Amino acid sequence: CFSSAGTGKMVKIDGKMDGAKYWTILEENLMESAKDLRLRRRFVFQQDNDPKHKAKSTMEWFKNKHIQVLEWPSQSPDLNPIENLWKELKTAVHKCSPSNLTELELFCKEEWEKMSVSGTPPTPSLHLPTTQQW
Repeated sequence: CFSSAGTGKMVKIDGKMDGAKYWTILEENLMESAKDLRLRRRFVFQQDNDPKHKAKSTMEWFKNKHIQVLEWPSQSPDLNPIENLWKELKTAVHKCSPSNLTELELFCKEEWEKMSVSGTPPTPSLHLPTTQQW
């Protein structure tokens, strides 16, 4: 995750991502990242409309944690601001030339922690004046 304050934790996903795994990642990482980024309890979470993101258990988790989830238009990956960071990360990791999976994981984590969201170009068609943090 990321916000205007910086990047949160990057989590390695072993195996196939499903609703249960997504819920566990949120449970174990989101609030800690929000705390590390000094977002306090008031932030808006953005995710796309992937079924695992919209699963009943996931949406109940957000409700129980009092986290507002931004409504997101279907079929709109180009609007997602994290896509800019994924591109930047991919470019940075490629320059490191990892030679195996262990190096790839290490370089991903190192480069993610170095990333500056202030240098990430804004998504031009996304205008959410009331949302200060992602």
